[in-house]
Amino acid sequence: MSPEYQTVVLDGPALGEKLADLADEMVGRHADAGALALVGIRTGGAHLAFRLRELIGRRTGRAPDTGVVDISLYRDDWTRINSKPLVGPTDISFPLDDKEVILVDDVLFTGRTVRAALDQLIDFGRPRRIELCVLVDRGHRELPIAPDYVGLTVNTDYGQQVEVFLEEKGSPDRIVLLS
Repeated sequence: MSPEYQTVVLDGPALGEKLADLADEMVGRHADAGALALVGIRTGGAHLAFRLRELIGRRTGRAPDTGVVDISLYRDDWTRINSKPLVGPTDISFPLDDKEVILVDDVLFTGRTVRAALDQLIDFGRPRRIELCVLVDRGHRELPIAPDYVGLTVNTDYGQQVEVFLEEKGSPDRIVLLS
Protein backbone atom coordinates (compact mmCIF):
# COMPACT_ATOMS: atom_id res chain seq x y z
CA MET A 1 0.00 0.00 0.00
CA SER A 2 1.26 3.55 -0.75
CA PRO A 3 2.75 5.58 2.11
CA GLU A 4 -0.05 8.19 1.87
CA TYR A 5 -2.54 5.49 2.89
CA GLN A 6 -0.68 4.22 5.93
CA THR A 7 0.32 5.68 9.25
CA VAL A 8 2.78 4.07 11.62
CA VAL A 9 0.99 4.02 14.95
CA LEU A 10 3.78 2.36 16.93
CA ASP A 11 7.38 1.57 16.00
CA GLY A 12 9.45 -1.39 17.15
CA PRO A 13 10.86 0.01 20.41
CA ALA A 14 7.45 1.34 21.47
CA LEU A 15 5.86 -2.02 20.65
CA GLY A 16 8.45 -3.70 22.89
CA GLU A 17 7.61 -1.27 25.70
CA LYS A 18 3.88 -2.06 25.36
CA LEU A 19 4.62 -5.79 25.65
CA ALA A 20 6.77 -5.18 28.73
CA ASP A 21 3.94 -3.17 30.28
CA LEU A 22 1.46 -5.98 29.52
CA ALA A 23 3.80 -8.55 31.10
CA ASP A 24 4.15 -6.38 34.21
CA GLU A 25 0.38 -6.08 34.48
CA MET A 26 -0.05 -9.85 34.13
CA VAL A 27 2.56 -10.56 36.80
CA GLY A 28 0.82 -8.05 39.06
CA ARG A 29 -2.49 -9.89 38.71
CA HIS A 30 -1.09 -13.45 38.79
CA ALA A 31 1.31 -14.09 41.63
CA ASP A 32 1.68 -17.79 40.75
CA ALA A 33 3.13 -18.11 37.25
CA GLY A 34 2.73 -21.89 37.61
CA ALA A 35 -1.05 -21.57 37.56
CA LEU A 36 -0.92 -19.28 34.54
CA ALA A 37 -1.04 -20.28 30.87
CA LEU A 38 -0.80 -18.14 27.76
CA VAL A 39 -2.57 -19.21 24.58
CA GLY A 40 -1.95 -17.21 21.43
CA ILE A 41 -4.33 -17.04 18.50
CA ARG A 42 -2.47 -17.99 15.33
CA THR A 43 -0.53 -16.19 13.91
CA GLY A 44 0.12 -12.78 15.40
CA GLY A 45 -1.28 -13.64 18.81
CA ALA A 46 0.88 -16.76 18.93
CA HIS A 47 4.08 -14.77 18.42
CA LEU A 48 3.01 -12.25 21.04
CA ALA A 49 2.17 -15.02 23.54
CA PHE A 50 5.69 -16.43 23.26
CA ARG A 51 7.21 -12.97 23.68
CA LEU A 52 5.06 -12.41 26.77
CA ARG A 53 6.10 -15.82 28.07
CA GLU A 54 9.76 -14.76 27.95
CA LEU A 55 9.05 -11.43 29.63
CA ILE A 56 7.01 -13.05 32.42
CA GLY A 57 9.68 -15.72 32.88
CA ARG A 58 12.35 -13.04 33.36
CA ARG A 59 10.21 -11.25 35.94
CA THR A 60 9.09 -14.29 37.95
CA GLY A 61 11.77 -16.92 37.33
CA ARG A 62 9.11 -19.22 35.88
CA ALA A 63 7.74 -18.96 32.38
CA PRO A 64 4.06 -19.88 32.07
CA ASP A 65 2.87 -22.75 29.90
CA THR A 66 2.28 -21.40 26.42
CA GLY A 67 0.26 -22.75 23.53
CA VAL A 68 -1.33 -21.81 20.23
CA VAL A 69 -4.81 -22.16 18.77
CA ASP A 70 -5.80 -21.97 15.13
CA ILE A 71 -9.44 -20.93 15.06
CA SER A 72 -10.01 -21.35 11.30
CA LEU A 73 -12.67 -24.06 11.62
CA TYR A 74 -14.26 -22.44 14.68
CA ARG A 75 -15.07 -19.20 12.88
CA ASP A 76 -18.74 -18.52 12.23
CA ASP A 77 -17.89 -17.23 8.74
CA TRP A 78 -15.33 -19.75 7.48
CA THR A 79 -17.59 -21.01 4.71
CA ARG A 80 -18.00 -17.46 3.43
CA ILE A 81 -14.27 -16.76 3.49
CA ASN A 82 -13.03 -19.94 1.80
CA SER A 83 -14.52 -23.35 1.18
CA LYS A 84 -11.08 -24.91 1.86
CA PRO A 85 -9.50 -22.90 4.69
CA LEU A 86 -5.80 -23.24 5.44
CA VAL A 87 -5.70 -24.64 8.94
CA GLY A 88 -2.53 -24.39 11.00
CA PRO A 89 -1.76 -26.60 13.96
CA THR A 90 -3.21 -26.02 17.38
CA ASP A 91 -0.64 -26.81 20.05
CA ILE A 92 -1.77 -26.96 23.66
CA SER A 93 0.46 -29.61 25.22
CA PHE A 94 -0.53 -28.98 28.83
CA PRO A 95 -3.80 -29.39 30.73
CA LEU A 96 -6.03 -26.34 30.85
CA ASP A 97 -8.11 -27.61 33.78
CA ASP A 98 -7.90 -25.19 36.72
CA LYS A 99 -5.39 -22.95 34.91
CA GLU A 100 -5.76 -19.21 34.63
CA VAL A 101 -5.54 -18.80 30.88
CA ILE A 102 -4.71 -15.57 29.14
CA LEU A 103 -5.83 -15.66 25.52
CA VAL A 104 -3.53 -13.44 23.43
CA ASP A 105 -4.28 -11.78 20.09
CA ASP A 106 -2.71 -8.97 18.13
CA VAL A 107 -5.81 -6.93 17.13
CA LEU A 108 -9.30 -6.97 18.64
CA PHE A 109 -11.96 -5.84 16.18
CA THR A 110 -15.45 -7.38 16.06
CA GLY A 111 -14.82 -10.02 18.73
CA ARG A 112 -15.64 -12.94 16.46
CA THR A 113 -12.09 -14.30 16.44
CA VAL A 114 -12.03 -14.26 20.24
CA ARG A 115 -15.40 -16.02 20.39
CA ALA A 116 -14.06 -18.77 18.13
CA ALA A 117 -10.92 -19.11 20.26
CA LEU A 118 -13.02 -19.40 23.42
CA ASP A 119 -15.04 -22.20 21.83
CA GLN A 120 -11.86 -24.04 20.95
CA LEU A 121 -10.26 -23.55 24.39
CA ILE A 122 -13.26 -25.11 26.09
CA ASP A 123 -12.75 -28.21 23.91
CA PHE A 124 -9.35 -28.62 25.63
CA GLY A 125 -10.52 -28.42 29.22
CA ARG A 126 -12.08 -26.27 31.89
CA PRO A 127 -9.84 -23.38 32.88
CA ARG A 128 -10.43 -21.68 36.24
CA ARG A 129 -10.61 -18.38 34.38
CA ILE A 130 -9.95 -17.04 30.89
CA GLU A 131 -8.73 -13.48 30.39
CA LEU A 132 -8.07 -11.65 27.13
CA CYS A 133 -4.92 -9.74 26.19
CA VAL A 134 -4.73 -7.76 22.96
CA LEU A 135 -1.93 -5.62 21.66
CA VAL A 136 -4.38 -3.32 19.83
CA ASP A 137 -8.07 -2.68 20.53
CA ARG A 138 -9.55 -0.94 17.49
CA GLY A 139 -13.20 -0.98 18.54
CA HIS A 140 -16.25 -1.84 16.43
CA ARG A 141 -17.31 -4.84 18.54
CA GLU A 142 -20.14 -7.02 17.23
CA LEU A 143 -20.12 -9.29 20.30
CA PRO A 144 -19.99 -8.45 24.03
CA ILE A 145 -16.25 -9.13 24.38
CA ALA A 146 -13.84 -6.84 26.22
CA PRO A 147 -10.11 -7.29 26.83
CA ASP A 148 -8.58 -7.52 30.30
CA TYR A 149 -5.19 -6.31 29.05
CA VAL A 150 -4.76 -3.75 26.26
CA GLY A 151 -1.47 -2.50 24.91
CA LEU A 152 -2.95 0.27 22.79
CA THR A 153 -6.37 1.58 21.81
CA VAL A 154 -6.63 2.94 18.27
CA ASN A 155 -9.80 4.71 17.20
CA THR A 156 -10.56 3.63 13.65
CA ASP A 157 -13.22 3.99 11.03
CA TYR A 158 -14.86 0.68 10.20
CA GLY A 159 -13.19 0.54 6.76
CA GLN A 160 -9.68 1.10 8.06
CA GLN A 161 -7.33 -1.74 8.98
CA VAL A 162 -4.79 -2.13 11.74
CA GLU A 163 -1.82 -4.31 10.77
CA VAL A 164 0.68 -5.61 13.28
CA PHE A 165 4.02 -6.43 11.67
CA LEU A 166 6.37 -8.65 13.68
CA GLU A 167 9.93 -9.82 13.20
CA GLU A 168 8.72 -13.42 13.51
CA LYS A 169 6.64 -12.85 10.37
CA GLY A 170 9.56 -11.35 8.44
CA SER A 171 9.02 -7.61 8.95
CA PRO A 172 10.37 -5.07 11.42
CA ASP A 173 8.11 -4.67 14.46
CA ARG A 174 5.52 -1.95 13.99
CA ILE A 175 1.79 -1.26 14.06
CA VAL A 176 0.32 0.45 11.01
CA LEU A 177 -3.08 2.00 10.34
CA LEU A 178 -4.18 1.47 6.73
CA SER A 179 -6.84 3.69 5.14
